[in-house]
Amino acid sequence: LQLVESGGGLVQDGGSLRLSCAASGFALVYYSIAWFRQAPGKERERVSCISQSDDVTHYADSVMGRFTISRDNYENTAYLQMNSLRPGDTAVYYCAAEYFGVCAKAADTPYDYWGQGTQVTVSS
Repeated sequence: LQLVESGGGLVQDGGSLRLSCAASGFALVYYSIAWFRQAPGKERERVSCISQSDDVTHYADSVMGRFTISRDNYENTAYLQMNSLRPGDTAVYYCAAEYFGVCAKAADTPYDYWGQGTQVTVSS
């Protein structure tokens, strides 16, 4: 039972990346999905979340209008499309899944599964 992120890398200021979060051993359709990030010396923060029922999405103010969260339950994969990237977006990005989650809390405590993280580096 695991989540595996991919799609990170090095991109220039203003560029785009799409992160993927693939689940194995369980069905993402029963889970909310959140993306967190952690930069060196900073606390982990939730940047986006989509509820299990897909009726709630949340974005941190710092990424609103630039990032888009989505999921494909047939592919058992969630995505984070990141546009207009800035050096301040540089961090390790993690996906997390909460059983029947509603994205009510930005804290990282409710989540049942976590990925291993993927590095995103935005150069100026």
